[in-house]
Amino acid sequence: MKRLPLILCASLLGAFLAKDALALDFKSVGAAPAIMYDAPSEKGRRVYVAPRGMPVEVVLTYGEWSKVRDAAGTLSWISSKALTSKRMLVVSVANARIFNAADEGSPVVFTADRYVLLEWLEGPSNGWVKVRHRDGQTGFVKAADVWGD
Repeated sequence: MKRLPLILCASLLGAFLAKDALALDFKSVGAAPAIMYDAPSEKGRRVYVAPRGMPVEVVLTYGEWSKVRDAAGTLSWISSKALTSKRMLVVSVANARIFNAADEGSPVVFTADRYVLLEWLEGPSNGWVKVRHRDGQTGFVKAADVWGD
């Protein structure tokens, strides 16, 4: 009979950890371009240079290094100090429409081509994300049309 509470506690702990494991941690490359490596060291092979503002999903943090996934799904390592918590999104469709409200019936504020960076402001909510273009225009985009949220 004493095993039941132990099993219950283990099950609850497992569910809690699984929930946290599914939480995505998105950040962006800071003010300067950053070198992406194949290992958590500057002695690793340089894979590519990430442009400033590029959104990444942090998969793992190891000391002063972060293993990240980019919009193409590529895994690489970056110095954690090269990342910022300012969230950016990248347009993943040919022509994303950004609306005045989180509704396709509302007026289109602007459109953004594939690979354009947008600043994440809030969301996602009901499939919409509030964003800001670097020119200052704000609006709502379908979450399916961007990557990094």
